Amino acid sequence: MGALSMADERIRHVTMPKWGLSMTSGTITEWLVAEGDPVTPGTELAEIDTEKIAGTLESEEQGVLRGIVVPAGSAAPVGGTIAVIAPAEVPDAEIDAAVAQAREQLESGAVETAAGPVVAEAEVGGRTLSYATLGDGADVVVLVHGFGGDKNSWLFVQEPLADGRTVHALDLPGHGASSKDVGDGSLRTLAGAVTGFLDALGIERAHLVGHSLGGAVITAAAAAAPDRVRSLTLVAPAGFGPEVNAGYLRGFVEASTRRELRPHLRQLFADESQVTRQLVDDLLKFKRIDGVQEALKTLLGTLLAGDEQAIDARPLLAEVSAPTAVVWGRRDQVIPVAAPEVFGDDVAFRVVEDAGHMVHMENPAATRQAIESVLGG
Repeated sequence: MGALSMADERIRHVTMPKWGLSMTSGTITEWLVAEGDPVTPGTELAEIDTEKIAGTLESEEQGVLRGIVVPAGSAAPVGGTIAVIAPAEVPDAEIDAAVAQAREQLESGAVETAAGPVVAEAEVGGRTLSYATLGDGADVVVLVHGFGGDKNSWLFVQEPLADGRTVHALDLPGHGASSKDVGDGSLRTLAGAVTGFLDALGIERAHLVGHSLGGAVITAAAAAAPDRVRSLTLVAPAGFGPEVNAGYLRGFVEASTRRELRPHLRQLFADESQVTRQLVDDLLKFKRIDGVQEALKTLLGTLLAGDEQAIDARPLLAEVSAPTAVVWGRRDQVIPVAAPEVFGDDVAFRVVEDAGHMVHMENPAATRQAIESVLGG
């Protein structure tokens, strides 16, 4: 969001976000606010559908939604203005002019495309790690996905977090565009990849955020190198109790067709409609890459001991003094919500209603708030 050119500086434009590296446009399925409604940072503005996933666009501004440029049911390119926000005292004539200018730009195709994350690679321990970066602030945040995920799972969180910060979304070994060699697949090896990534980029200290397996990984990294970590945010983390949906984990690894994979993916979300055909197809394509099945099977041995979790990250967290937050979806069907006391008295613990295991995709605002609650560390 930013100021429209040649208009009152108080008029701010809401643009189609770039959620993920491949997104070029989005369709507004529903406006959640109407013209004339007041908005503040975090207000949910619209539901947007992309080829891969649907998400909710939140306001970054305070004011009044004065004009909708793109109606529900219509699409707009990434970077295109879809609405304008301004204080109530800005004259209607100026709002009308700003809306007309935005529509003209959309119709002519003269839309400045949002740059999106910059993808690069780092060599760590003989492996190539892929990562995507947004922002250039002094504070550094590193986002670490879960088992079977990749850097794109942070698509709704990375962009708003990058305001005034540098935010890297990392592909762990065996995932995304990183090397598929996971070695022994141990928690220590994966944690070493994270600290090695900090070394490769010359990052002295970083805020670490980890989802599921990634939560256990960053806890181990923080315990091994406490001087490198400014804060931890654990998103539905593995390693803090014995219970786990072992059937999901084994089913995800073994599935080789769309029909087999889709039921397992539905267990990741409270809202099963998030599991689009494109999401299923993308994961199947990933699972068919040479080395992926072997990597996933190796990591499955790290995650499971029979039908329970093999990882116990609790003693590792006890060694961490950095500010720590935990956020979890109440309807998590993969790792049940752990008891708050497991994490200690000094840990900020939040449970999000109507969200599942992928709480950072279903409720990115709550996830971002949890992360930002410890960024002063």
